[in-house]
Amino acid sequence: MEEYTGRRLGRRTDRGKLRMPILQDHFAIARPCPMRVPFSQLPGAHERHYRRKLANPLFPDGPGAVDDDALLEVQRLDHEALVAFIADLRRLIAEAVGLPPTAESDQVLSLKERLDKAYETACGLADEQERNKAAIRRLLEVMMRAVRTGASGDPRAEAELEQETQARDLHYRLLEHPLVADLLAPESPIGPDELAPTLLSAEPEGLEAALDLFDTGQLALIVAQSRDLLSRSDPGGGLLAEARDRLARLEARLADCAGQPLPGGYEGH
Repeated sequence: MEEYTGRRLGRRTDRGKLRMPILQDHFAIARPCPMRVPFSQLPGAHERHYRRKLANPLFPDGPGAVDDDALLEVQRLDHEALVAFIADLRRLIAEAVGLPPTAESDQVLSLKERLDKAYETACGLADEQERNKAAIRRLLEVMMRAVRTGASGDPRAEAELEQETQARDLHYRLLEHPLVADLLAPESPIGPDELAPTLLSAEPEGLEAALDLFDTGQLALIVAQSRDLLSRSDPGGGLLAEARDRLARLEARLADCAGQPLPGGYEGH
């Protein structure tokens, strides 16, 4: 009977012992894939702007690919903003609940303005904010009922309160668009030099809402910056079709505001 030498598993050494083969010679060792930082499902203003600039030719200095460290940093900034907001909101709610019926009108107006600002801030934060926004709306409704009671019988005051309510409702509807909330954020990540590329990158609904934030002079400046940006980013005029559509909408809104057609047009548009 032939002596088993272990050839199937190894080979004999000079001393007669079996030496096992190095498994790496036969099988590729599975190396763990590096963990990637995921995008947030409900991002805040900083992460939204980071993703807006990502691989976007309208932002020449923007990131070309996702960088984990950069993504973690914008997520950290959004988390800090959320934590600060929750603390401020708790203080604001406590102040509103403790407001005496005999409070001075200036105190009531100040609190109303801060609640409006808190709602504006909440619309741009990370995570789900519907409960916080609903709490702010309820407080404002209670305060507005008290103010209306005080203005009862004064037609002018009643009309002004109605106009204020309509303006607030319109403003709150605009804030449902993340772009509007990002532009109005107290510490907006969108710098003045990034306004044109941001609007040229916007979704149509967000752009329409954002246009209500600008007056004629501001729109004229944005249109000029957008034309210049597109002339540099897409001189041939064949790559950034959607951005050129956004520019056309900016130009149309400016013409509407100015009450007359724009002189000339964007070359290559």
